Amino acid sequence: MTEPGRLATPRAAPETRRAARAMREEAERRARAAETQPPTDAFVAFELPSEEFVPASVSDAAPAALPPDLLPVAPAPAAAGTAPRGASAASEVPPLPPRSRARAARQHRPAPSERRAARAAELLSVHEDALPMQHARPRRVTRRIAVVAGLATGAALLLGSAAMTAMMLPSVSPSGADAALSMTVQPQHVDQLPVPQVEQSPPAADICALPDVVAAVQAGDDEAAIVAAGGGEAFRAAVVEGRAPCVNLGDSARTWTVVDKIRPTSPIDYRPSGLVLPDGVRNVEGGALRSDAATALASLVTGARSAGVGEIALESGFRSYQTQQQTYGRHFAERGERADQVSARPGYSEHQLGLAADVVACAGACGTLDDLAATAQGQWIADHAWEHGWIVRYVEGATPVTGYLPEPWHLRYIGPELAKSYHDGGWTSLEEFFALDPAPAYLG
Repeated sequence: MTEPGRLATPRAAPETRRAARAMREEAERRARAAETQPPTDAFVAFELPSEEFVPASVSDAAPAALPPDLLPVAPAPAAAGTAPRGASAASEVPPLPPRSRARAARQHRPAPSERRAARAAELLSVHEDALPMQHARPRRVTRRIAVVAGLATGAALLLGSAAMTAMMLPSVSPSGADAALSMTVQPQHVDQLPVPQVEQSPPAADICALPDVVAAVQAGDDEAAIVAAGGGEAFRAAVVEGRAPCVNLGDSARTWTVVDKIRPTSPIDYRPSGLVLPDGVRNVEGGALRSDAATALASLVTGARSAGVGEIALESGFRSYQTQQQTYGRHFAERGERADQVSARPGYSEHQLGLAADVVACAGACGTLDDLAATAQGQWIADHAWEHGWIVRYVEGATPVTGYLPEPWHLRYIGPELAKSYHDGGWTSLEEFFALDPAPAYLG
């Protein structure tokens, strides 16, 4: 149904379109003939619908008047007293003089207005069986296709986003209607963070299973055994960790032996073999040392002399069990029980091993034991004795462990490898070095 004031564009029937085309061709033919032939004495003028013309009905859409020779059917006679618009227009046109007719003929060439009139007659022809034109259908189809494509693209994006979200979220198995509608993922409760399982490495091999260590121990070459075990620190660690069953810290014949107030020599009156006088060392009392210790002391004295710090002499070396009885008795007579802080009882002295040396500083004449700490030789010994296999056995601050007051003159030979490990580790007593119990006092 057509809304009021709005013209519905009809679709002309095939017969009407053919008639209109014939009319248009006839009009063009007549226009071409008018250019070559003189004009007739009279012509009929008619008007075309203006640009603003809006017909009130389909019948009003036809031209107000057409030339009689262009009309397919003769017009019906008008009622009495009323003349058709076209007839009025034709009757109102006066005849023109010859010159005017020639000018009119020249001006009445087939103008675009005539072709528009013919086209208007074709478009405005009405047929009862004609259907409304659907010239907007391709545009509507294009818009529909664009809308459908947009909807499909949006749906694909939504589905892709949902798929990615489902892949990133942990899989859950909801139960019930509420769980099916819920999109919230509840975090898992963790009581404790997982602890990584670290497999403990097996302990290092027993050094006494090494053939070179066993051969050196059996040969009595302590330094070679320590080197075969991997060096001083590796040897010390094996002893502390119980991986050196062939190493006996109570064996008085070994350089690694420990003698203190709770660890006596074995046997109690032990006496080493191979005692010698150190070569090139001033000997105040004629003391001797084990051969390896004597060689090491000679190296120490030579090193101090080469460093320009002065001469170092041997005050006391090996003391037998009997000699130690006399030495301790003299100190006990002077100090009583306090003698245990400055002298060892017989069988508990490192001098009985042949591995201990009391040294003094000499500058022409030699000084006393108590003078050593204040001399250049005493300072050099504290800093460089370890380079020759010696350590200062009783130092400041170690009395609760060793049971002795500091004795900067008392040196103990343990060999180059162990002495280096002792120095590098910052140790202050052999008890701590080998993780032994302190020995501040005698047991009986």
